[in-house]
Amino acid sequence: MATKVYIVYYSMYGHVEKLAEEIKKGAASVEAVEAKLWQVPETLPEEVLGKMSAPPKSDVPVITPNDLAEADGFIFGFPTRFGMMSAQFKAFLDATGGLWRTQQLAGKPAGIFYSTGSQGGGQETTALTAITQLVHHGMIFVPIGYTFGAGMFEMEQVKGGSPYGAGTYAGDGSRLPSELELAQAFHQGKYIAGITKKLKAAA
Repeated sequence: MATKVYIVYYSMYGHVEKLAEEIKKGAASVEAVEAKLWQVPETLPEEVLGKMSAPPKSDVPVITPNDLAEADGFIFGFPTRFGMMSAQFKAFLDATGGLWRTQQLAGKPAGIFYSTGSQGGGQETTALTAITQLVHHGMIFVPIGYTFGAGMFEMEQVKGGSPYGAGTYAGDGSRLPSELELAQAFHQGKYIAGITKKLKAAA
């Protein structure tokens, strides 16, 4: 029976979505793992999104809280807002009270990835503050640590991400994830999928 890994994200301008796509590839590269992309519901009206020059959403399916119960593991992604996850993703998690009451997500592994506007914009605090959500559900936070190897120590080019998880810098919105950032995202997907598979087999 396949191990199900859900990559659940919110992306306003596409930066987090680019990482999510690469994370899915990494997760799917693990034998007997079924990786699926989901986006959380938008909370802003179209009029506001238009004023913010946000592009239309992709055709990735929109998740409901109950969908989470079907997965064996998760990798959650979001842009930062003042050093914390975006309100759209927080609103989705706020709607998971039913799962919390029954502890349906307890014991399931979860990783985190993110996008910030600048190098001091919350690459670590966004992940760190998101861990509280996992804790209340009893989920197991899986950081990537330094398993990505030499790429974790890159100093010659701007690189997002940290031991907490993959990341990118959006800058003014025009910067796209670099090849190194995408490689780290692929690694995170593969790494967490492997751990999820091991935990499921041991259950």
